[in-house]
Amino acid sequence: MPNIKSQKKRVITNNKQRLASASKKSALKTAIKNVLVAVEANDKAKALEALNVANSKLDSAVTSGIHHKNYASRQKSRLALIVNKLA
Repeated sequence: MPNIKSQKKRVITNNKQRLASASKKSALKTAIKNVLVAVEANDKAKALEALNVANSKLDSAVTSGIHHKNYASRQKSRLALIVNKLA
């Protein structure tokens, strides 16, 4: 535990940021999973809706520095491919 006042404050803000990042990361994983579940169920309408949500969350994760832009673009491409394969 730090003794300096500013470092004590820094510990608090770091914890807040860590929890916020973990929450965003978890929400992103859930959004991606929802796309995959909809594809498994062969529900194109639901899959497209879930894909839009996942794309939005991926962009948000890149903006907030949680993931790299290449990761987001790779995931978007991968998800779009499997959704587009649905008849």
